[in-house]
Amino acid sequence: MAFDLLLRGATLPDGRTGIDIGIADGRIAAVETGLKAEAGRVLDVTGLLISPPFVDCHFHMDSTLSLGNPRLNTSGTLLEGIAIWGELKPHLTQDAIVERALAYCRLAAAQGIGAIRSHVDVCDDRLLAVDALLEVQRRVRPWLDLQLVAFPQDGYLRSASAADNLKRALDRGVNVVGGIPHFERTMADGAASIRALCEIAADRGLLVDMHCDESDDPWSRHVETLAAEVHRTGLHGRAVGSHLASMHSMDNYYVSKLLPLMAEAQLGAIANPLINITLQGRHDSYPKRRGMTRVPELMAAGITVGFGHDCVMDPWYPLGSGDMLEVASMALHVAQMTGTEQMAACFRAVTEAPARLLHLDGYGLAPGARADLVVLQAADPAEAIRLKATRLMVLRAGRVIAETAPRQTRLTLPEEGERLLEPMRSSLLP
Repeated sequence: MAFDLLLRGATLPDGRTGIDIGIADGRIAAVETGLKAEAGRVLDVTGLLISPPFVDCHFHMDSTLSLGNPRLNTSGTLLEGIAIWGELKPHLTQDAIVERALAYCRLAAAQGIGAIRSHVDVCDDRLLAVDALLEVQRRVRPWLDLQLVAFPQDGYLRSASAADNLKRALDRGVNVVGGIPHFERTMADGAASIRALCEIAADRGLLVDMHCDESDDPWSRHVETLAAEVHRTGLHGRAVGSHLASMHSMDNYYVSKLLPLMAEAQLGAIANPLINITLQGRHDSYPKRRGMTRVPELMAAGITVGFGHDCVMDPWYPLGSGDMLEVASMALHVAQMTGTEQMAACFRAVTEAPARLLHLDGYGLAPGARADLVVLQAADPAEAIRLKATRLMVLRAGRVIAETAPRQTRLTLPEEGERLLEPMRSSLLP
């Protein structure tokens, strides 16, 4: 057998080492040790971690890189961020949204991100952001999968034209139904919005991704309604609840009933560690809640959990770099997931798990999967998270689309002279 590209000696996220990966016609053709075959190009990746691409399952592409426009979020709060976005919306142009989104997509691809699910605000009657991101989706398709969610930022029932605009966005090609029940005027309205949105998704055969309970209020329990409506409408395995921050503050007895309900509905969960710990707990003094949902407990209940970046340099978050390993690292620390298998689970939460939530076709490291790969300067998933490992090479359908030089420091010390320092690799420790 002849391959277009052959990677020799790879380490895989599941712990296998010395693996050869043969690629032909843009797909993985073989994954095994000691492949005896010719190839147009052979790469020695001995000791390096080869992963499928990172997947950011929760992002806001329409607002990314808009920091400071029209003003900065001086309080740093969620509500001021929403207010600033409301001030900016009347002045948005399609060209500006496209330009910012493309700039971020290029950064994301270089960071090894192969797919992004972005929410797009549909409460602007012009649907400027919808049209802009549909154009971006078309332009980046050869090198990035961009999935769009019709998101009624100002509330599906609270905003007068949101219901009509959401359907218009779906008619134009947006293919995931979003919502924000905790931002409706009442708890009852929030529940009603979930029912209506799940029915729309079921009727159209679409996925659901709902901002849910992004609050410190332990009585914000819309995820319960979401799970029940998924069960009622037959959307099992096709819906996720994003943020679920109020679960951080719920009592344990209630959560012990909630988790089986979510599992029965095959409801996925998305945590956004960088943003959840930044925006939640703002009304606390000390002890101060950090607001990230109960990641270990959700995973233990058999619920698929993905991590999202959520925001990068926008009204809600002035930081961010498009690095999903930074996201995984923050989740690992906040959730105290430093056990060996727990760290591996955090790596899966930015790769395999969100790929399942997005229903990505051809994702993975098995023969037949699309040859989308990331070569990391790390020996295993835990080391990749610890070092925020350099993406030495990013492949899309077997073609190299990004390369970064290995991280290395030149150190000159008195009496010791000059030496080169690489990152403190686990494999180099005694």
